Amino acid sequence: MAGDERRATAAPALPDGAGLTVVVNTGSGTANDAGLGALRERLPKAELIECEGPDLARTLASAASRATVLGICGGDGTVNAAATAALRAGVPLAVFPGGTLNHFALDLGLASTEDTCRALAAGEAVHVGVGRFTPAPGEGEPGYFLNTFSIGAYPELLRHRLRWAPRIGGGPAALLAAWRVMRAEHPVRLTLAGRPRSVWLLFAGNGTYHGTGPTPRRRDGLGEGLLDVRLVHGGGRPAPRLLAAAFTGPLSRSPVHAATRLRSLRVGDIPPGTPLAYDGEYAQAPTSFVLDSLPESLVVYRPEH
Repeated sequence: MAGDERRATAAPALPDGAGLTVVVNTGSGTANDAGLGALRERLPKAELIECEGPDLARTLASAASRATVLGICGGDGTVNAAATAALRAGVPLAVFPGGTLNHFALDLGLASTEDTCRALAAGEAVHVGVGRFTPAPGEGEPGYFLNTFSIGAYPELLRHRLRWAPRIGGGPAALLAAWRVMRAEHPVRLTLAGRPRSVWLLFAGNGTYHGTGPTPRRRDGLGEGLLDVRLVHGGGRPAPRLLAAAFTGPLSRSPVHAATRLRSLRVGDIPPGTPLAYDGEYAQAPTSFVLDSLPESLVVYRPEH
């Protein structure tokens, strides 16, 4: 896929993998022995490190500190961790799709290990934007997202739906998740850009997403440098709002939604214990943070044709 990303002319060509360190998340959905064999065959001089779980972030930071290029094999959550390490170390990233969900790789046009190997051999890479959320001083380090960020009841709804869908199907899981969340959750009262708001959902996409549906659809490119910000307003009757979010996702254009594109947004007065989600990872939200876009901040390998 050719999007609006600017070519990274300084990315080194690594045809045999010399200077490349690839961290393989063995806990990801499709990072199996066959995939590892293909990597070893195509990139015989690359360093391959297998790990999973709690060791992943530490392993990635160590690999990024000594590699010319950091490689990662895994799904969206794993790629997020690798992008964070690459950003902090200032090195390019090579993504080998290897997870259950590979939204970032697919939006970049990387459908297989072969695509990334061709880009590495030719030194073909692009600059992409990255989303960032920076907590208030004393509340933790900044976090990054390559795909999506959300706060409020929707992360809980999504968590329940994903857990139940394999057993009972997508539609029934959405209904059950919405019923569960409606009984337990309330709109989040917070401030957005200094104005008090009550919201069921605050969503931010790294770049503009298109379409509706139960999960975010494809982006035209990753070089835009803007956040796709969507709100599901609180108040009124909660059931229609949460059911709409359950079935259509945060990207539908309905009367209860507001959408805009921003470079940054300040969010404050967040109640303790409010859930937060980014690129499929879940956490507790800080009391305040700034959402912003870092245009062209990450260099990622991608073949030109």
